Amino acid sequence: MIGILFIPVLLILIYVILKSKQRIQRMQHLLKHTTQKLESLQVHFARFVPEQVIEQFTGQHGQYPAEVRQVTVLFADLKGFTSMCEKRHPEQVVSILNGYFRVVSDAISKNHGTVTELIGDGVLALFGAIHHNPWQVRDAVKAALAVRKALVDYNQELEDRGLPALHLGMGIHQGEVLAGIMGNAELSKFGVVGDVINVASRIESLTRIHNCDLLISESVQRQLGDDFNLSKMPESLVKGKEKALVTYAISD
Repeated sequence: MIGILFIPVLLILIYVILKSKQRIQRMQHLLKHTTQKLESLQVHFARFVPEQVIEQFTGQHGQYPAEVRQVTVLFADLKGFTSMCEKRHPEQVVSILNGYFRVVSDAISKNHGTVTELIGDGVLALFGAIHHNPWQVRDAVKAALAVRKALVDYNQELEDRGLPALHLGMGIHQGEVLAGIMGNAELSKFGVVGDVINVASRIESLTRIHNCDLLISESVQRQLGDDFNLSKMPESLVKGKEKALVTYAISD
């Protein structure tokens, strides 16, 4: 009699176990799918926000307060690109720009820099803005030299495609900025605010006057030592500054 009663109980137990196993398998599949979506989202999100910012932002429960940091700024801009665009199809212009952004960003990231803005055909890169970097000045200069070399290779690629070469100007300056997540509930981004950004842009514009592709400020020069081949340029007045800027060109 007991054996007869045990059979239905056993069948019910087996049924419950099978159902539980099916639920666990569905949950595991759902978890795997969700994890893959999150990883994919992070990869795509990192194209718009520096990966280090994402990690710090999520690790601090969505808080990333702005703070004053000592940073080195590299500002790069193409020379004569606007006039070149007038003679090219928009899709071709975008293709050229995307390749240019790729080689510049790779050179900067390999030297511990972070590209934070793509402004038209300009690139704003920061060193020491997200994490403390005592070698930020040297890293910025090494990144600029790497960009110079990478552009030579990219211009060869453009020539092979029957396209004109690109000419670049770069300016490097160091100083204090306010760095962090800025914006409102609808639109926010990681950014920096400070006069050092404007000065780096002005220094880059002087490359057209001094007929070179890379200039650094006097404050950057003082921290480099004798490891780079520097040439002092004539002092130049720039927009927004009462005092003339002293800059140095760097050759290979």
